[in-house]
Amino acid sequence: MAILQLIDTTFPDFRPDPISDAEAGAMFRAAVQLMSRWDVTDQQAAALLDTPVRTFRRWKAGELGRMGRDLKARLSNLMGIHKALRIIFNEAERGYRWIKAPNAAFDGRSALDVMLAGELTDLMRVRRYLDSERSSW
Repeated sequence: MAILQLIDTTFPDFRPDPISDAEAGAMFRAAVQLMSRWDVTDQQAAALLDTPVRTFRRWKAGELGRMGRDLKARLSNLMGIHKALRIIFNEAERGYRWIKAPNAAFDGRSALDVMLAGELTDLMRVRRYLDSERSSW
């Protein structure tokens, strides 16, 4: 005879705490500095964040607007990419240059080229690659 087990379906799925607007603002300011180090244009930065160039420039000038989940996820991935590069490369400048260097893992394209395709999954792809490289040591 089979024993039926009751499963508590009232327990919500685990969800990490959402990124607050204050945290997103701090990540945005850090991302602006990072993109400067990567020598990324405002047009490229806006593409990475999937926001109009005018909006990016306004936010960059300090007039931060509402940041949705997608933008917060993009910022989080950019910070993860930066963190992984800082761990992988002893010299920060090498990590900054790596972003634009051709890479066999991306069929000869640079990580920046991959990320500029515009989808959140493109940023996630670069982050996953770096995280796997970092963990294989």
